[in-house]
Amino acid sequence: MQQVGQNGNDISAVITKPSGISNAKNKSNLKLSVRKKGVPFFTAINQFWVLHRKLLTRSLLVLLVILLAVFIFQSRNFLNKGVENIGFALNKTFADVGFSIDEISITGQSLTNETDIVKSLGINENTSTLLFNVKNARSSILELASVLSVSVRKTYPNKIIINIVEKTPVARWRIAGKTYVIDSTGKKLASSIDGADEDLLLVVGEGASDDANAIVLALKNYPSLNEGLLAISRIADRRWDLIYKSGLRVQLPEVGFVEALAKLTSYQDEYSLLNRDLSLIDLRINDELVVRLIEHEQDAEIAQ
Repeated sequence: MQQVGQNGNDISAVITKPSGISNAKNKSNLKLSVRKKGVPFFTAINQFWVLHRKLLTRSLLVLLVILLAVFIFQSRNFLNKGVENIGFALNKTFADVGFSIDEISITGQSLTNETDIVKSLGINENTSTLLFNVKNARSSILELASVLSVSVRKTYPNKIIINIVEKTPVARWRIAGKTYVIDSTGKKLASSIDGADEDLLLVVGEGASDDANAIVLALKNYPSLNEGLLAISRIADRRWDLIYKSGLRVQLPEVGFVEALAKLTSYQDEYSLLNRDLSLIDLRINDELVVRLIEHEQDAEIAQ
């Protein structure tokens, strides 16, 4: 067997000489087979593909999914605009043939402004009952501060019916010259309307809204203390003062104000303390009662 190279090409030749035959007589019987060697780079790629075909296939699929997601994300504005235009055209068409929303019935609201409710619906002159989204409308109305729950339904061909259940207000809170109706958590429900919320106790001062529910609930157990009560003032966000229309101020302790209210009730029942000519009752110190007479009464006594 002999290998020969020709012109530097990467070719190997294998020459096979039959046994028992001389070279001179049987040159024509020589068999010549030529094998081309594979290019190393492509051979390596082929081997890598065979060994890692599953991994490469999965990686390519993941890459295609990522590219598709990027394409959809980049095209979302265009797609959304197209869907919006189609929806607008359908809405207008249905509205033109008699399914426009011509009537909105709202019940159950007292704190909630009707204008805010209608704005939440997102209705215009081309909105039809057929394509009006009840679920979205309900979610939007629930975002209003005073709304606890709401039902929204359509009555064909042209009516929307809304029933609202509002949160329960516990007090009015005056701060920075404005008065709001608040719930038990101190959250503002709405602006207070003069004359409409007078049955609610008024709390004033910084931090009064957060702790209003506790003092309001406590005073419900002592109804005699509510007569003539003008406001409950939060002092340094630590304690309360009761302020009466007569000008009387009752100072409650930071700790144990419920017990102080019970004590004040007993004084009122026995001595009508709140009806006397006093400008101050100090209950901040346990087991002590400090009172101050109205100043003009003191002046009159001195003059005598």
